[in-house]
Amino acid sequence: MPLGIKIVPQNCQGLVELFGKYQHSIESGLHFYIPFVQKIRIVSLAMQPIELPHYSIITKDNAEVSTSITLNYHVTDAVKYEYNNTDSVESMAQLVRGHLRDIIGRMELNDALGSTAKINADLSVAIGDLTNTYGINVDRINIDELLPSEEIQRAMDKQLTADRQRIATIAQAEGEAESIRLTNEAKNNALIATAKAQAEATRTKADAERYRIDTVQAGLTHADEKYFQNQSINAYSKLAASPANIVVVPNNDNSNYGQTALLAQAITNHDKNSKPSKDGQAQKDEPTSQEEHN
Repeated sequence: MPLGIKIVPQNCQGLVELFGKYQHSIESGLHFYIPFVQKIRIVSLAMQPIELPHYSIITKDNAEVSTSITLNYHVTDAVKYEYNNTDSVESMAQLVRGHLRDIIGRMELNDALGSTAKINADLSVAIGDLTNTYGINVDRINIDELLPSEEIQRAMDKQLTADRQRIATIAQAEGEAESIRLTNEAKNNALIATAKAQAEATRTKADAERYRIDTVQAGLTHADEKYFQNQSINAYSKLAASPANIVVVPNNDNSNYGQTALLAQAITNHDKNSKPSKDGQAQKDEPTSQEEHN
């Protein structure tokens, strides 16, 4: 009976079938079989990637999101992988989709969009070991995209823009309030400094005036009569230079008051007699009755 030759590649496993029934497994290498009686199926044990296309999920708050998943798996049991399921990979993909819908369906939109890492961890735990069912083990799973619908995206963009404008307005108002506070504080400090400077100047001026008065009083206590006479002479000199018609009489000799009055009367009469007449000649004083009598 002729024999066939079959080479099982590295990291693969061969399943030998006799008249279509699984007989035994063979490892990688060179193997012989009987054609038309036996058949060798080769199953790869290497890790393989698979991408689950975009599909819609409804969140807890009835928002529609679109998700895309990438996972890596490898066959752990070639017999179960090949004979227990007509398509173990598709069965695994449907199981992943079902668990993902269940996880995201219990979350609100905002929580789902910000919790992809938590969703990946929960999904890995939910899937677990699929060896007993499909002969497959999922090594890595990752959510590539989790996007809301276009209507929700537009609404979120409007809300985000409004929030940013509100934050900018608040920040601007806080900045203006801080500027006003600093300006008022600077003005108040300037007013306080000015008031302190004026108070210090007033205090210095008062101290100087008090020192002057104290010095003058100290000098007056030792002044004699000559000092006061000298002050009187200076005062008379200033008074004489003024345009006022004032007669100053010293008070140390009251007996001369009468002579002062007669002298003032004589000066007045002399002024009257000295006025020119209409013909240009001065009028002569008419003798009084007393003079004629004399």
